[in-house]
Amino acid sequence: MDEQSAELLEKIRQQFDFAPYPRAPLEHYPRDIQYLYTQNLVTPYYLRNQKIISTEGKVILDAACGSGYHTLGLQVANPGAKIVGTDISEESVKLARTRLEYHGFNDLDFYVIAIEDLPQLGLKFDYIYANEVLYLVPDPVAALQAMKLVLKPEGIIRTNLHSSLQRFNFYKAQKIFKIMGLMDESPGELEISLVREIVASLKNNTGFKVSSWNKDYETDDELILANLLLQGDKGFNVPQMFAALRAADLEFINMINWQDWNLMNLFKSSEKLPASLESKLPDFSVEERLHLFELFHSVDRLLDFWCGHPNEGQTFLPLTEWNDADLLKAKFRLHPNINVSFIKQEIVDKVNKNELWKFSRYLPFNENLTRYTTSIEPTMAACLLALFDAPQTINTLVERWQKIQGVDLVTLNSVEPEVALQQVKQQLVNLEQAGLVLVES
Repeated sequence: MDEQSAELLEKIRQQFDFAPYPRAPLEHYPRDIQYLYTQNLVTPYYLRNQKIISTEGKVILDAACGSGYHTLGLQVANPGAKIVGTDISEESVKLARTRLEYHGFNDLDFYVIAIEDLPQLGLKFDYIYANEVLYLVPDPVAALQAMKLVLKPEGIIRTNLHSSLQRFNFYKAQKIFKIMGLMDESPGELEISLVREIVASLKNNTGFKVSSWNKDYETDDELILANLLLQGDKGFNVPQMFAALRAADLEFINMINWQDWNLMNLFKSSEKLPASLESKLPDFSVEERLHLFELFHSVDRLLDFWCGHPNEGQTFLPLTEWNDADLLKAKFRLHPNINVSFIKQEIVDKVNKNELWKFSRYLPFNENLTRYTTSIEPTMAACLLALFDAPQTINTLVERWQKIQGVDLVTLNSVEPEVALQQVKQQLVNLEQAGLVLVES
């Protein structure tokens, strides 16, 4: 590492010694299902392989663990896994260890080490979670390569980069404060107060004040440090993200909120696309589709994605292409983070009230963007309640559906088994694409 990079790394270390991130209260316990869903190794492993993996005995790394809130989230979301936390900031590691012990998790190992030095640990991991760090390190490719060296062959990395398009105004702000000398050293209370003093002196219609400032900055020190005075902060677009993966010889798996990143979601009708786009769309690569999406709709702060060793994903046929014979051999189960008692009770309440059950709030997607159905009508929800008890074959669910929806409401004739099969199949395919239901062949 050259002298300039080493100096920057030291500034970053000092900044997070001063203000460990995130500043979640010690007693705060992660219960949000959307959050736990993306922390769980089951989610990306299924997306990549259409197989369900047990987290029991898996070894998971929280690289750049910060204050340990996400380390706690990884432990909660992945029962039975061994969690290891690392960070360059000794103060952050102390807080992370305290947090996990506070919540009764004592069998965790923490190390004060830079992400580039991970191979020195002599460990191999099934899942590496590197959140909010790759855009700070001097060389993101070197960090990716270091993670690859400690990743098991079928292992998966979750990491992210700041979006240069979404954070354009913040990068302008950082340049302003660099010119003013507020980032010559690791920013602290003095620099935060000087930022507020400078902003207070500006006219309200100044471009900076309109685009890069809000009232929360007047009281929240962490927001200023994480945006306006963030040392080492760099922005990336999708082509740069893919270039970094290629340089590190890693394979892109998917975006974390993959449903939101569907280009077709941005158009009023996917059946009536502009001819200029429709003719080219079939030839677009995944990278080109994602880049076009971010150019049209750059609202995400993070380019948040999963990746892994090349050619380690298992080939499979999407459920939409299965024939009925394949379906009859399969078992369906709920995603483990969805299979919890309070969600089951919520469905029971909706069934009793004859109301739709909206499941979208439990998945990491924007309901206004996804093109899939995000709610289930009460009779079908009642049918799917059996999934909370155990994995089910489609035949079992069809039999249950025939008992619930015994007659065609128009003709008043009994629902034929073939009709019931297609109705249940349609619902299961939709829920599997949404990520709520997993299929085992």
